[in-house]
Amino acid sequence: MKAAILGKKLGMTSFFKEDGVQLPCTVVEAGPCPVVQLKTKETDGYSAIQVGFGKRKKNRTNKPLEGHFKKNNVDPTQNLKEFRDLPAENIVENKLTIEQFKKGDKVKVSGTSIGRGFQGVVKRHHFSGVGMTTHGQSDRQRHPGSIGASSYPSRVIKGIRMAGRMGGKTSSVRNIEVIEIIPDRNLILLKGSIPGSKNSLVEIVIN
Repeated sequence: MKAAILGKKLGMTSFFKEDGVQLPCTVVEAGPCPVVQLKTKETDGYSAIQVGFGKRKKNRTNKPLEGHFKKNNVDPTQNLKEFRDLPAENIVENKLTIEQFKKGDKVKVSGTSIGRGFQGVVKRHHFSGVGMTTHGQSDRQRHPGSIGASSYPSRVIKGIRMAGRMGGKTSSVRNIEVIEIIPDRNLILLKGSIPGSKNSLVEIVIN
C-alpha cells in the first residue's frame, strides 16, 4: 500500500480543465487523520497503522476507547481504521494528510452505498416489467414471473434474481483519477462518482 486516508464525501460538482473541458467530480474532505496506534509484528503479529477521523464527543466515548486514545495522546475520533504495510514516511507530524496524493493518481475508493430499502425486480435487477403475459405474470406487469424449475429440482435455484434489500453495502470503485488537491482545505477532487451518500465515510487508497 503506497498511500491511504479516510475522508468525508461532501458532494459532487464540476471541474473545468484548462482547455475548457468540463469534468464531473466528487469533493472529499480527506483528513487530517491522527495516528492513534502503531502496530508491529513483535507486539501484535502484524504491522499496521491505526488512524482516526472525525470528532467524537467525550460523553459519547466509552471508557475503553477513552483509555485507548489517552494512551496515545490523541483526541477521541468518530472513526478508526487500520492500514497495513503503509510506509512510515507518509506520517507527517503524527498524521496522515492528503499530501500523500498528487494530481493524476489512480485510487481505489471504498464506502457504504446508498441504501434503497426493499425493492422489486424492476428497480433492483432492471427487469423490463412489460413483456410476456404468461409464465406467472398475467396481470402484474412488475412481477418477476415464474421462479420455479419444473418438476426437477423442484426448488428455487440459489442466486435467482428476486426482490430484496438494495444498497447499504460496502462498495469499492477502482482507478478513479485524482483531478485536483487543495491542501489548505484538506479537499481532494475525484473524477466521477464514488460510493456513499453525502457526509458518509470513504476510504481512499493507492495500492
